[in-house]
Amino acid sequence: MGALQTYSVTVDWTGADERGTASYTSYSRDHELRVEGKPTLLATSDLKVRTDVSRYRAEELFVGSLSQAQMLWFLRTAAKHDVVVLSYADKATGTQRVEGAGSGPFVEVVLRPHVTYAGPMSEESAARLHHEAREYNHLARSVGFPVRVEPVQVSVATV
Repeated sequence: MGALQTYSVTVDWTGADERGTASYTSYSRDHELRVEGKPTLLATSDLKVRTDVSRYRAEELFVGSLSQAQMLWFLRTAAKHDVVVLSYADKATGTQRVEGAGSGPFVEVVLRPHVTYAGPMSEESAARLHHEAREYNHLARSVGFPVRVEPVQVSVATV
């Protein structure tokens, strides 16, 4: 068994006023996520009740973390195989099934990376890199729903 790694995040509800949670519609869902030594993320709820739409939602950060982990594993995999990547951009989408109480599980996340390579790259070779990176993606391996990688296209940088 491998070593254990711990991550600490502080979440503080900043939406309280003198009424507190007197009713479902009486309180703001605004809160902050902090990691020591890093900028604070302003966050809120996904529900449209007293939320500030300019703030991050847990669901967005969740999908983003799966995409971020895939990108980092892809870059590592490319370097391991002596493939030079010049850019990587992903348009990730997470789908959640909304059930009775307005909540429900995620049913899938689809990652759609667009990668620019320094040299020629076949679709097949690119697909192998994406697949290998997905196999190592520790966050994608930790969830109970499919995380699919559907590369948009292969691009080669022009001089």
